[in-house]
Amino acid sequence: MIFLTMVARVADGLPLAASMQEDQQSERDLQKYQNQAKQLCRKLNSNNSKRYNTLEDGVMAFHYVIEEGVCYLALCEATFPKSMAFGYLDDLQTAFHDKYGGRVPTVSRPYSFIEFETYIQKTKKSYVDSRARRNLGSINTELKDVQRIMVDNIEEVLQRGESLSALDTKVSNLSTLSNKYRNDAKYLNMRSNYAKLSAGALFIITLVLYIRFWIL
Repeated sequence: MIFLTMVARVADGLPLAASMQEDQQSERDLQKYQNQAKQLCRKLNSNNSKRYNTLEDGVMAFHYVIEEGVCYLALCEATFPKSMAFGYLDDLQTAFHDKYGGRVPTVSRPYSFIEFETYIQKTKKSYVDSRARRNLGSINTELKDVQRIMVDNIEEVLQRGESLSALDTKVSNLSTLSNKYRNDAKYLNMRSNYAKLSAGALFIITLVLYIRFWIL
């Protein structure tokens, strides 16, 4: 079963289109996974994320494909065949890129291509249909390196983003402290120079007074 599908721009995680399976009994759990999907889309990056990947979370798994700056993500049961999941995402990628690819960098409103849900629903039905399962054996040969796709834990990915954020904060704090120490050093050096000048001036004044009153 494919419970959730999301298409998002990788650069900033902006959701472009989505579709969620209507199931009142699992609505609470799906809301949790929907929130996780949004977090993942914000943390994935086309430069340091795998093009094909699976993120496991107990009995559920996120599968995603990154192509042309867009992430195509699907939430499925962990037992759902990976070859079918990635075949489904590849179909979405081809159709979405052909129809909206040129407009992706310019949109600013979330779910600007929400009408793509119609195609998502139609494609999902064909992949979860029992007859489609028997006719999709060729997917294994069409997808490159699907069997070698690394499987990550979703919590590790989310925490990885938090760790990077914490590191950025520490670096920023260190930079602030460095600037403070540099300014303090300049201030102390300036005070030292003033003290030397004052001591020199006092010595000269004392010498002049001594010469004036004791020698002259």
